[in-house]
Amino acid sequence: METYTALRHFADSWMLLALVLFFLGVIVWVYRPSRRVIHDEAANSIFRNERKPVRDPRPAADPKPANEARK
Repeated sequence: METYTALRHFADSWMLLALVLFFLGVIVWVYRPSRRVIHDEAANSIFRNERKPVRDPRPAADPKPANEARK
């Protein structure tokens, strides 16, 4: 049981501190001011083609069904 107690003490103290610091580091990294342009572009990307739809770059499908195209 001494191993369990030691690991539990470690998890309750140092690992908790490490995880809190990791969480705060991720929050600071995501919301740093230099990322504002990227976040704004991602937020507005759904409105990029609101007035004029983008043409589909794929070629048009053959209007004949597959079984008629073989004949």
